[in-house]
Amino acid sequence: MTSRLFAICFHATRPAGLARFWSGVLGWELAEDPDGEVAILPPDAAGFRIRFLPSREPKTGQNRAHFDLTSTSPEDQRQIVARALELGGRHIDVGQLPEEGHTVLADPDGNEFCVIEAGNKFLADTGSIGALACDGTQEVGYFWSEALRWPLVWDQDQETAIQSPNGGTKITWGGPPVAPKTGPNRLFFELALPTDADREAEIDRLVSLGATRTASGEGDDDGVRGRLLMLDPDGNEFAVQGPR
Repeated sequence: MTSRLFAICFHATRPAGLARFWSGVLGWELAEDPDGEVAILPPDAAGFRIRFLPSREPKTGQNRAHFDLTSTSPEDQRQIVARALELGGRHIDVGQLPEEGHTVLADPDGNEFCVIEAGNKFLADTGSIGALACDGTQEVGYFWSEALRWPLVWDQDQETAIQSPNGGTKITWGGPPVAPKTGPNRLFFELALPTDADREAEIDRLVSLGATRTASGEGDDDGVRGRLLMLDPDGNEFAVQGPR
């Protein structure tokens, strides 16, 4: 049976503080997850949780993935930005143009995110996290569509996007040029298997789609203990945990 997207994970120098920031920005519930680490829970069972895992490594360079948050009106956009700033976020410049309607911020750990202007049709009806926007190739978009069994909702000019059949957050890849990878990603996917799944068969399926096992094998000391670490076709780390 197919893995599901269990969580988007952040490597964080201060996991509890970063969890409080995102809980406050999104209005999601704080919780200690089954592995004793801190997480915030989506408002409905169909969504993914966000987990915050301890890391001793400070952030360097721009992330390959960031959240695009939605807003319902200009005032709502201003309120989301103000709330993020009050909780410890800050404005940053990543080359955005003054006439662009979105606001670019960083969370207290330096992770980039955007607050998108109201009326964005592509993100309509997606929820508070409209998209996880990623640097990535068309190949990696096809891989994740097959890996998660999420249909492609955009495939044009080497840009791809997928979305769960249940709706919610879209995952997008912007096509070339892809930012160079300088070390382990600070954001990564964590997949979970259904309780009756054959883990080795699922690992074999992911490999057949283009994933590779990492040399470190079954987890390490960087926040993914006991989970199989793999790489997608663009070299991005992801984790596969046992059945839940």
